[in-house]
Amino acid sequence: MKIFRTYQDLDKYLKPNKALLIMGPRQVGKTTLLEDYLSSTGLKVKKVTGDDIMIHEPLSSRSLQTITSFCEGYDIIAIDEAQKIPHIGIGMKLMVDHIPNIKVIATGSSSFELSGQTGEPLTGRKTTLMLYPIAQMEMLHHLNKYELTEKLDEFLIFGSYPDVITSETLREKINILNELVGSYLFKDVLEFERLKSPQLLINLLRLLAFQIGSEVSINELSQNLKVDNKTVKRYIELLEKSFIIFTLRGFSKNLRKEIAKKSKYYFYDTGIRNAVIANFNPIHLRNDKGQLWENFIILERIKRQSYTHIYSNNFFWRTWSGKEVDFIEERDGKLYGYEIKWSAKNNKVPQLWLDTYPEASWEVINRNNYFDFIAS
Repeated sequence: MKIFRTYQDLDKYLKPNKALLIMGPRQVGKTTLLEDYLSSTGLKVKKVTGDDIMIHEPLSSRSLQTITSFCEGYDIIAIDEAQKIPHIGIGMKLMVDHIPNIKVIATGSSSFELSGQTGEPLTGRKTTLMLYPIAQMEMLHHLNKYELTEKLDEFLIFGSYPDVITSETLREKINILNELVGSYLFKDVLEFERLKSPQLLINLLRLLAFQIGSEVSINELSQNLKVDNKTVKRYIELLEKSFIIFTLRGFSKNLRKEIAKKSKYYFYDTGIRNAVIANFNPIHLRNDKGQLWENFIILERIKRQSYTHIYSNNFFWRTWSGKEVDFIEERDGKLYGYEIKWSAKNNKVPQLWLDTYPEASWEVINRNNYFDFIAS
């Protein structure tokens, strides 16, 4: 099955003398998306990969003459795994600034390298697309709402990586996820940070995996890992920038009542989270179903925000007295609060939330109403 992707029509985003960056975790289909587009265009294409060390020299040269010669005769320059090429941002800037009507596409799995290299050189010269593991709204092109809700447990346990979704057996799904964690998950970090072993990263991820939905203490993590706070913060930053975890920060306009300095961490894929802790048990046998549910809903909502251009700042809210709202969107000058519950039981709005932010909304997202929230 060839899975529909929101960005499969790249012509909408690819403009002359602009760079198009396709970012996202490893193995989510960036190269496939690129190749599908290139195979359908009538333009003359030069496609290279950052894995080929022979193209590092011309693209890292900072020489306009070299870059111009490299691109001569082509309409599109496509660079896969662009983050592996030193100074690629400057090379792409020379292309889009000096070669008339050239179109440039680059894919990258490592935001801490590619974004860092392209941020300043390509200011005002680029469009960035974030490609996630398959979204529920993308799966609507293959299955209807009823069929997707029937498969909910499977998405919670095995996640939404393309190869996982298209695998036919549970054993194949588990093997793919274990391979991702073992061979691909830390590849960018190990290459660019020159780390000899990912074991500390794995241990940190395991601790974070058990704390989904909870505020995380850096001090506690450092004590458990027997490293200092700066190391923990640095490794969390690496995990974020390599698209393995993402952060929600506390929302506050009244610091005396509200906790704002701590963060919550979620995984870009629930299957990866379960592979990290080696737990693929079915939902009815798990004591972490609420955590998986919260991770799934927040992740799918963020995918929807990205793919449908809902511009929002995302937070959680909690007070020192323990009152909380799981997920907050700050958009269009308003606050929208969402409580995410596995159970469909009635839940009361925290009165302190209403008292503190009387203009804000509040809604419970559960298994009866979740689909419109993430995929409508």
